[in-house]
Amino acid sequence: MATIDQQKKLKHEQVQYIEFLSKDIVRAKDFYAKCFSWKFTDYGQEYTAFEGDYVDGGFTYGEPINGSILVILYSEDIEASKDKVISAGGTIVKDTFNFPGGKRFQFTDLDGYELAVWSK
Repeated sequence: MATIDQQKKLKHEQVQYIEFLSKDIVRAKDFYAKCFSWKFTDYGQEYTAFEGDYVDGGFTYGEPINGSILVILYSEDIEASKDKVISAGGTIVKDTFNFPGGKRFQFTDLDGYELAVWSK
């Protein structure tokens, strides 16, 4: 059951929770805390939940499977976000490019998951 604060954030048909597999949960937590200021709650050694401003999810211990879903995050300052990804050890796999709705870049995290960040 969602808490009252979580219920306020829920919107019909939004992506509400995303789970990742990670070979190293401590490393994943460090990476996403540095990049996007996600906060974590550990539930044992093999699971941690995260909360961001507009997305919640978790990391469970396991071998990452690349290429299943592209998670896209919004940024008000795409260059600052890209700098944080690089600084935290991420790899840019598609440099910033324009598309009809704005611009975005794609990167892989330390487990090889590919994500994107977009901006208007």
